[in-house]
Amino acid sequence: MRIGLTGGGSTADRIVSQASRAEADGFTSMWYPSSAGAGDPLAAMTLAGRATSAIELGTAVLVTYACHPVLQASRANATASAIGAPGRLTLGVGPSHRVVIEDRLGLPYDTPGLHTDEYVQILTGLLRGEQVSFAGSQFRVDAGPLPLPDGAEIPVLAGALGPRLLRVAGANTAGTILWMANAAAIETHVAPLIRKAAADAGRPAPRIVAGLPVAVHDDVAAARSEGARLYQAYGHLPNYQRILAQGGIAGPAEAVLVGDEDSVAAQIRALFEAGATDVWAAPFPVGDDAAASRARTRALLASLARE
Repeated sequence: MRIGLTGGGSTADRIVSQASRAEADGFTSMWYPSSAGAGDPLAAMTLAGRATSAIELGTAVLVTYACHPVLQASRANATASAIGAPGRLTLGVGPSHRVVIEDRLGLPYDTPGLHTDEYVQILTGLLRGEQVSFAGSQFRVDAGPLPLPDGAEIPVLAGALGPRLLRVAGANTAGTILWMANAAAIETHVAPLIRKAAADAGRPAPRIVAGLPVAVHDDVAAARSEGARLYQAYGHLPNYQRILAQGGIAGPAEAVLVGDEDSVAAQIRALFEAGATDVWAAPFPVGDDAAASRARTRALLASLARE
């Protein structure tokens, strides 16, 4: 199974050791949120990439509004060059949320679908090593080509949850990276929309990276309660509210994958059966012994990754 972990760490040494251990344990990928590496996941991924040889390193996700697509492409290209091995960097991007873009950054968030559509067209063209001349309503660009490392394309995934962005992802990118989408949401909503968009555009079948919190714990109620506490913020954001509803659940407490080893393994397999190509697991601790809780969850995930 293609199973990855959340990446990050409070120090450079921690980032390096985490990635090295994940690679040694057979995980296929590490996914770095925008807060990783003191707010720059590409810096953390460069450190991780220099210390490893094969594991995929991806962003989950970089916020589009915060960085022009030409600069984003240049940063990704520099990171891939620093890592030094083609095909290991995957760039996940997304428009974030109105509360982040308008309230915190002071930018308009009136057309996130159109913004993301134009953004990924420019970004993917540059990361294919092409000259890009683009004139849209959001961006006007004449840039490139970039000298890609060994001429290898850097794949882009879109953080797409709603119909518009799933169509954008299928038509223009290598796929989507999800958060809080359960197996039901993937099977009935995500997979049909993104696969049709990719097929209509003549593109290969898209990747669907399913990101969810995971805890192996015998007391399911306690695990769901802790999941509700840790991830409550996602239940208040409209984009996540909609994807939770698509999965027939009310909030993050019902989205987390919890239970004993057999139960969690079955829930992870259900994600693949629903259409996920990869699972991005975010282990969270339950109970008084956080280290033991994380170790139990990680042991199961590592055994599944080796299957």
